[in-house]
Amino acid sequence: MNDLRSIDLNLLVSLDALLDECNVTRASRRLHLSQSSLSAQLARLRVLLRDPLLIPASTGRGMTPTARALALAAPLRAVLKDLETVLSAQPSFDPLQDTRTFQIAASDSAVMDIGLSLMKSLNRSAGTGVRVAFRSPDMRLVTEQLESGEVDLLIGPAMFMPASTKRRGLFTEQFVLAQRKGHPRGIQALTLEEYCGLRHMLVSPSGGSFLGAVDEQLVKLGAHRQVVLSVQHFTLATAVLQATDYVSTLPARLLRHHLDSLDTLVLPFAMPTFEISMAWHPRNQLDPGAVWLRERVLEASRD
Repeated sequence: MNDLRSIDLNLLVSLDALLDECNVTRASRRLHLSQSSLSAQLARLRVLLRDPLLIPASTGRGMTPTARALALAAPLRAVLKDLETVLSAQPSFDPLQDTRTFQIAASDSAVMDIGLSLMKSLNRSAGTGVRVAFRSPDMRLVTEQLESGEVDLLIGPAMFMPASTKRRGLFTEQFVLAQRKGHPRGIQALTLEEYCGLRHMLVSPSGGSFLGAVDEQLVKLGAHRQVVLSVQHFTLATAVLQATDYVSTLPARLLRHHLDSLDTLVLPFAMPTFEISMAWHPRNQLDPGAVWLRERVLEASRD
């Protein structure tokens, strides 16, 4: 009888009503049960507790609690009250007082674009107990990382978001060509032939590739560009552009932060836009802390 797994907790609620009413009929009405159902529960309770609990009153009306029942009444009522409090309590999150660490998986492009505004927001709206860690996403592992709670939020192209996640679009992105200010080719509009003849740098987040979405689009047009340099990080790409005559096709919003040193040009061919989204595990859909973080990210994306 010491193993709680063997006890139907509904029986304890019934026992509390029976001990309070000392009358099966009144207790059954209170519990919205039939009298026969409650009588059956009382029989089960007597077996579990090895005590008759309630015996017919000498007056013939109602029932009288046994000594064991009297000893159980107050502690049982207190336990049920505590359980009710636990179940009715709503989780909360106070960013100024609570302690919590959030893990955000995002490319360095997203960190530059959204992360800087987010960091400013957190500096104003969160206390020192709230910590945020940015990490590079590993798309081979991110589904499991979201499942385990190792990653709280994933930010990136919507097309790469795991199907098992909840998602929210942040903004629509487009590609433009970037080159350093004072580039020898000037800032005149490009033809497709001129574009393909330039020396291109590609950002390959997974590392080592010289082909990307732009090259797939060029193949459809029967064209081919010269990709002579591949780097893994967008922040490195912008630094290389500032110091060399390479050009690179990059997200337009990223380049907003480098307009003092880089020129941007419209591509001489149509390139599909793409959505940047945030994704999270369904478990965190209503978690107050996770909701608060997503609201801050959404605000930062609109900044």
